[in-house]
Amino acid sequence: MIVTRLKLLNWRNFQKVDVKLGERMFLIGPNASGKSNLLDSFRFLRDIAKSGGGLQKAISDREGLTKIRCLAARRHPNIEVELDLTDEADQTPTWTYSIGIKQQPRGDRKPYLTFERVWHGEQLILDRPDEEDRKDTLRLTQTHLEQISANTNFRDIARFLETILYLHLVPQLVRHPKEFSGPGIPGDPFGRSFLERIAQTPERIRKARLKTIEKALRLAVPQLKELTHVVDAQEGGVPHLEAVYEHWRPHGAKQRERDFSDGTLRLIGLLWSLLESDSLLLLEEPELSLNAGIVTRLPALIYRLQRQRKRQIIISTHSYELLSDKGIGGEETLLLTPGSEGTYAEEAASKAEIRALLESGLSMAEAALSHTAPSEIRQLELFE
Repeated sequence: MIVTRLKLLNWRNFQKVDVKLGERMFLIGPNASGKSNLLDSFRFLRDIAKSGGGLQKAISDREGLTKIRCLAARRHPNIEVELDLTDEADQTPTWTYSIGIKQQPRGDRKPYLTFERVWHGEQLILDRPDEEDRKDTLRLTQTHLEQISANTNFRDIARFLETILYLHLVPQLVRHPKEFSGPGIPGDPFGRSFLERIAQTPERIRKARLKTIEKALRLAVPQLKELTHVVDAQEGGVPHLEAVYEHWRPHGAKQRERDFSDGTLRLIGLLWSLLESDSLLLLEEPELSLNAGIVTRLPALIYRLQRQRKRQIIISTHSYELLSDKGIGGEETLLLTPGSEGTYAEEAASKAEIRALLESGLSMAEAALSHTAPSEIRQLELFE
C-alpha cells in the first residue's frame, strides 16, 4: 500500500495541510519550515500502531501535546491526522484512517481522542466515540489502532503503519554506539543499532544486500573493492562492517566502519534501507556528507530500486544537486512556505511560475529552490 493523501490540522508547524502524495515525493522549504515535522506525522502514527507503543507513549515521546499543537492554532484545540491508503497509485482509497486528539481540561490532563474513524472504501467501519466510550471515557485515552483485540477489521492499516521506516543516519552513532548511553530512540532513526540490524538479517539475505551495496560503492568510493559483515569474537560477538581497499600490499588493506568516511557510512545506510523492505521509507536529507556527483545520481538510483520493490519514498532535501535531476516532476515535490499563520504546503506544480519553468525544460532545482530561500537572506552578508 501507499499513502495517497495526508491531512493535518494543528500539527506542529502546520495549521492545516491537505496534500496528495505519490510513490516518490520530495519535500523542499527553508530551514525550520517543517520538513522534519511533516515526516514526523507518519512516524507518530507508526509509534501508535507498533507493539509496545500506543497513543500515550507516542505523545509523551514528543514531550506532550502542547509541544505538538501548532502555535497558530488559537482557539481550535484539536490536533488531527488523516491518511488515505491505496493498494496502487491513482486508485480510490482502500482505507482511510483519521484521529482527533486534545488534552483533558483538568484532572490528569491526559491526551484523549475526540474521534477515531476508519473507512474501508466508502464504508465507515469505525466511528468513535461510541456507546462504550461514553460509558467509560478512559477508553478514549487509547486508540483501537493500537489494540489487537479492537483492530481486527482494519489490521491492514496497523500492519502498514508499524513497518514505516525513517532514516537520518548519524555516522558517529554507527562508529561508537556504546559511547552514547541511555535508552535508544524508538525506531532507531539515527542508526545507533544499524550494525545490529544488519547482523540480525538472515545470512543469505544479508550477503545478497551487501553484495549489491558493494557494487555501488565500487563506483562511488575510490579503492574500495569488497564489503563484508564480520563478527569480532574478541569483542564478545560485536558486529562490524569490513571493507577491503586497494593498496600497495597484494591483498589490499582492511578497514572497519570506524575508519569509513561519513559519506561512505551514510551511503551504506541509504542503500541498505532502500533494499531492506517494501514499507514506506522516510529519508531526511540523504545528500549530507555525499559528493555532489553521487548526489546528482541519487534520484535515479532511488527510482530504480523503488520500482523493483514497489515501495513509497518521501525525501526531505535542501540539495540543488539532488533536485537537478530533470526526472523529478512538479507533482511529486511539496513546497513548504512558512508564514505568520503556520507553514503552508502545496505541490510545486500548483504555482504557475514554477510550472512554467518546468514546462520550459528547467529542473526542479532551477525552477523551485529560489522559493525556499528566506526573504531576508541577502542581509546576512551585512551582519556584524
